[in-house]
Amino acid sequence: MTKSDATTLSEAASKELLAGFGIRFARESRAADPEEAVAAAERIGFPVVLKLSGDGIAHKTERGLVVVGLADAKGVESAAQALLAKARPDDGVVELLVAEQVAGARELIAGLVRDPQFGACVVVGLGGILTEALEDVAFAATPLTRPQAEGLIEQLNASHLFTEPFRGEPALDREALADLLLGLSQLAETRPEVASVDLNPLIICQGSPVAVDALVELGEPGIEPARRECPDADALRKRFDALFYPRGVVVAGVSSHPAKFGFVTLHNLQRFGFEGEIFPVKIDGAEVLGAPTLRTIEAVPEGAADLVFVCTPTSGNAQLLRDCAAKGIRAAFIASAGYGEAGEEGKALQKELVETADELGMLLIGPNGQGVISTPAHLCAQIVSPYPPGGRIGVASQSGNLVSSYLNYAVATGIGVSKAISLGNSAQTGLADMLEYFAVDSDTDVALAYVEGVGEGRRFREAAARLTAEKPLVLVKGGATQQGARAASSHTGALASDDRVFDGICHQLGVLRAPTVEEAFEWAATFASQPLPRGPRTLVFTSVGGWGVLAADACAAQGLDLITLPDEIRSKIDTMVPARWSRSNPIDLASGETRDTIPEVLDLVTAHPDVDAVIHLGLGIQSGQAGVFRSGSFYPEHGLERIVGYHETQDTRFAVAAREASERYGKPVLSVSELAISDPSNAGPAAVRAGGRVCYPSAHRAVSALAALWSRARFRAAHS
Repeated sequence: MTKSDATTLSEAASKELLAGFGIRFARESRAADPEEAVAAAERIGFPVVLKLSGDGIAHKTERGLVVVGLADAKGVESAAQALLAKARPDDGVVELLVAEQVAGARELIAGLVRDPQFGACVVVGLGGILTEALEDVAFAATPLTRPQAEGLIEQLNASHLFTEPFRGEPALDREALADLLLGLSQLAETRPEVASVDLNPLIICQGSPVAVDALVELGEPGIEPARRECPDADALRKRFDALFYPRGVVVAGVSSHPAKFGFVTLHNLQRFGFEGEIFPVKIDGAEVLGAPTLRTIEAVPEGAADLVFVCTPTSGNAQLLRDCAAKGIRAAFIASAGYGEAGEEGKALQKELVETADELGMLLIGPNGQGVISTPAHLCAQIVSPYPPGGRIGVASQSGNLVSSYLNYAVATGIGVSKAISLGNSAQTGLADMLEYFAVDSDTDVALAYVEGVGEGRRFREAAARLTAEKPLVLVKGGATQQGARAASSHTGALASDDRVFDGICHQLGVLRAPTVEEAFEWAATFASQPLPRGPRTLVFTSVGGWGVLAADACAAQGLDLITLPDEIRSKIDTMVPARWSRSNPIDLASGETRDTIPEVLDLVTAHPDVDAVIHLGLGIQSGQAGVFRSGSFYPEHGLERIVGYHETQDTRFAVAAREASERYGKPVLSVSELAISDPSNAGPAAVRAGGRVCYPSAHRAVSALAALWSRARFRAAHS
């Protein structure tokens, strides 16, 4: 719907409509002339606010059509005359609105927008002039639940201004705000012709939100996509089995040139030990990698393969799919480019490809994709490296390069992957399909994605909700700075940029949106290797004070509670080290520890009932010096061999102690050392990796991952 298609209701008509959905407004009366305005003001009680309202008036403040603080009848009469004199012919039939002046130091904006992808969304944010200045807003798609409505205010950067007492006024009544937002949600569901709603400002008066202005736009109801019947778990697994657990793989378009996709794919399938049969197809039947190839698909034994990896030119691939289906092949990965990304002719070929696959009942991935990995089947059918270690993270990406990034981090950290797929053009099978599959895949505990566009918003919402009800979903979204069409900055429609709406949907669904690729992988790896915390109470244990200070700052920034050190812990550590230790949280032993102190303290702090999570900083310091000793010309003499062995053994013990304490007490214990990057072979980080956990390169990265764990724990608690 364009702006010209919309019909703007007058303020009075807007309020009349919204009042039917439980929206609370300031007391007001309508008046046709100054005399009626004075009478209305005397009934309401001074001071009052006077406005000029009309069907053609959308933004009164900009035109000076609002007068506040009118304290007597004479002031009302004079202001009414002045406002009526400002009326324009295109304002339509105008009238005066006389309203009580509501007092409050805080203002919100609330409203309703209809997003092209996600449909109707409720919005709440800082109101009044701060709407334009800060654009601090949060969105959620309808229909809203009450917990979602009550929690929406927490997504604002300035939420503390409302959730806590402010300048002598009580905290916001969350239930009252939730009632208002639920009313907007109900309006969206029952009145599809309502295109948008603005309530700006909502003045917080003694904790209660009171709307003093309203603007409703009507338009043609949008056509909602038909609800899709979600396949059950068995049907999903059966559909994707041909892709991830094929009996055999046909590589169509094998080349003898090592730089070609067909050669690389065939090599990688063999190199990483695919357990099924491999059928390379090359038009001349020439040997590749020391073995003959098949000339045609017809030469593939019937029923011997479930998956075809296609590296052949676009024009013949629809027929290729038919030939494959005749041999019992049920899934196709199309690496070939030149389809929807290549203009109208390519789009036509892509449409034909999808129609053919649908007709054949074949699962189609791509085209223009990079490859597919299934570590349980030792399947590496992709045109690039790397092949990751096996693990519990499922990867789906709308960019092949980002699949490689995630897999490289898997190799670096040792935290493995179950399945990974590059979706290419997502012509038939897209991100939503993969999220549905990961929700039921017994090999996957956490899903990790890269997203540039979600396509049909409802489809994404349903798939993501199905997944996050069972497992965490971590994603990075590209194109976050792209803005939607803008109107006046104080209008809810102007605030609904693509990225803000997407961010709101992620919060609503419990999707964890990471700011960087590195953090996205670390969050997913943390979910795959650490328990969820029972609360936000965090203790930092460090070898050096400065690291602890930075970790404390990071905890505060992420909303984690750096607790006061419990007396029992302080008293016990007093008996273990000299008095110079910090005696606070962060715990800094100030180099007073002996051989067994660090493992003992790790157990002590993790066991304490007031501690929900531990950040352990400084792993590998002594092994770093040991490496210098080992590499020098004085080694192994002068006692160096012995001290090197001792330091490396100790750092290994510390890493093991952190993991064992975590497992013993069911709490996250995160080990931190920049040596994980600068010296991965260092005994400390190496022992963390050997134990199946992430060694975080900085306190901030560890705290970020812990905050993701806590966010997931809260989501699960709210939806259990």
